[in-house]
Amino acid sequence: MAFKRADILLPRFAGDSEKMKKWSVVACDQYTSEPEYWKEVSKVTEGAYSTLFVTVPEIYLNDSDIDERIKNTNATMDKYMAEDVFEEYKNAYIFVERTLRSGVKRLGIMGMVDLEEYDFSKESKSKIRATEGTVVSRIPPRLKVRRDAPVELPHIMLLIDDASKDIIESNAAKVNTFRKVYDFDLMQNSGHITGYLLSDEAADELDRKLTALSNLDDFNKKYGVNEATPLVYAMGDGNHSLATAKTNYENLKKEMGDAAKNTHARYALCELVNLHDDSLVFEAIHRVIFNADADKFIKALEKEYTLSFDENAKGQSFMLVRDGKQTKVTVTNPTEYLTVATVQKALDDFIAENGGEVDYIHGEDVVINLSRDNNFGIILDAMDKSDLYKSVILDGALPRKTFSMGDACDKRFYTEARKIK
Repeated sequence: MAFKRADILLPRFAGDSEKMKKWSVVACDQYTSEPEYWKEVSKVTEGAYSTLFVTVPEIYLNDSDIDERIKNTNATMDKYMAEDVFEEYKNAYIFVERTLRSGVKRLGIMGMVDLEEYDFSKESKSKIRATEGTVVSRIPPRLKVRRDAPVELPHIMLLIDDASKDIIESNAAKVNTFRKVYDFDLMQNSGHITGYLLSDEAADELDRKLTALSNLDDFNKKYGVNEATPLVYAMGDGNHSLATAKTNYENLKKEMGDAAKNTHARYALCELVNLHDDSLVFEAIHRVIFNADADKFIKALEKEYTLSFDENAKGQSFMLVRDGKQTKVTVTNPTEYLTVATVQKALDDFIAENGGEVDYIHGEDVVINLSRDNNFGIILDAMDKSDLYKSVILDGALPRKTFSMGDACDKRFYTEARKIK
């Protein structure tokens, strides 16, 4: 199985909601432009056991003392292990109920993935695949932490495509029969989280349902394709965290050979969530191109595709914004499955030839305000999340900044851990 039960570590004080509120910290790649957020986290966790001290927030990656910070992070991991901070739940799944700030619940299963079944390259045909392009330059600093770490605390979220909402969601009706292992408010007004240890019966049922997702004939019929390997698990969040785990494992195989396959490093802890979970809303990420000519971009696009400026044209459409004016542009003969893929490919080629700089923007009003003078903007419709699997199957990993899933406060918080040495 590509996703399976894990030996999961939780603090021995997991039943203490006040201590757990200080323990659990948001994913390291959030609030990277908001030092005030991390200053408040430091203030809240001072003197306490906390995942802040065993992870490296990316806001600090460019600091001059980053190597010292990484060294201290690994040392704190060793300290926590020596002080017997963790209790281990052997061969376990944890059912997670995460209440977001909005009040909506996200349901998930904590387990581990087999890195032998994962390939983050764009052309990947593995059972576990990246949904967006991996920026390889983001791996080395994370690798420095993982290489010498005795434990992992990942913020990885994997997705399954279960429109029937049966595989994960069916456990919600059984929580009264499960052992509750934690239940606490998250810091910084980020909602609430509750974790339950799945019973053996529920875990066996989950295994059966997940195994069925790997049926190749059913997979090809579902997506109307003829693939040799099914895409079973798609990255939802934490792509670079999983890519780091994969790189570390591949490096270990070079050092140890096949013996590496029998190590803890072969697996990575993550949360499994249904793509169709009510909490997962795909939001569009728009583009603003600075110091570039919109007319030149349209002419470059016309060299590759047939364009229509008719409001009723059929194809892949986006809004071109400049000096307060919006123009609907439709590519009538696209070669990519998604509009954002067509646009990003064209932008990359255009900037390489003509210069300019792209910024990725969430709000349409911000795009309109910025798209003046020597700048222009592109407003995109939000991707239908039901298209995610089909687009990755057909086109491979999607362009960077294809979609966003929720606000920073709704991202995974570090709670569980696992030994990797």
